[in-house]
Amino acid sequence: MTTLLRETLTHSSIYMPTPARIVEVEQFTEVEKWFHLELPSGFTIDHKPGQFVEVSILGIGEAPISICSSPARSNGSFELCVRRVGKLTDALHRLDVGSMIAVRGPFGHGFPIDRFHGKDIIFIAGGLGLAPLRSLITEVLDERGKYGRVALLYGARTPNDFLFPADLAAWADREDVECHVTVDRPTEGWDGPVGVITTLLPKVKFPARNTVVAIVGPPVMYRFVLDELLAAGIAEGNIWLSFERQMKCGVGKCGHCQMHHIYTCQQGPVLSYAEVKNLEEALS
Repeated sequence: MTTLLRETLTHSSIYMPTPARIVEVEQFTEVEKWFHLELPSGFTIDHKPGQFVEVSILGIGEAPISICSSPARSNGSFELCVRRVGKLTDALHRLDVGSMIAVRGPFGHGFPIDRFHGKDIIFIAGGLGLAPLRSLITEVLDERGKYGRVALLYGARTPNDFLFPADLAAWADREDVECHVTVDRPTEGWDGPVGVITTLLPKVKFPARNTVVAIVGPPVMYRFVLDELLAAGIAEGNIWLSFERQMKCGVGKCGHCQMHHIYTCQQGPVLSYAEVKNLEEALS
């Protein structure tokens, strides 16, 4: 577990929140907003791709939210993409630039970035899953020379539900990234692929022995994507999934995130398929 403080450790309790100021907000969809948050002088989030923080608002409550910004670009600030689904996230959506919130963390184990070095990488994101995966994508692209070929497969319900549209456009323009997107339901003017995300997999032709895959999306997506990847010969230990949807307290106290013998908030939220393939709670 890392700490929010890099230079001066003023408190050591994992339960003690640190204030953060909202410095930018962007509305992506009707229910999803992007927040750029700034920490007090001398503080840094110091996170790994795939980790999350506990966000709290005084008098409202607390909720775990994945960090969507690159660790290399932190410098005393970080980013969150938040879907309005409950009391805390509704309150967060109503805050303006300059408002203060509090954060704890980061918590959990993220993607094992060292195991991606020298490999071809396939990123697979469904819906809001692009938010936690974006931290890893930007980390890889910031140090592009350490990796082989890179492909991103992204699926959303409609073109109006795309997150990070500027990033998607920039990634699609890069010659060193294969970027494929699909939607479940097209809107007027959409001329791209229509269908579930597995329809994009045949577009990517990477040698299975040298390919690592990072997947984040709704639980229903995992089983179908896994079937395709395993059939293509991708090794079980080279398929990494995030179970960030399981998070609650973040420190293994409440038991909400438990999948059989695994406390997801402590051993995850990122786990390999080899670690969870026999856990009904993980893939049902």
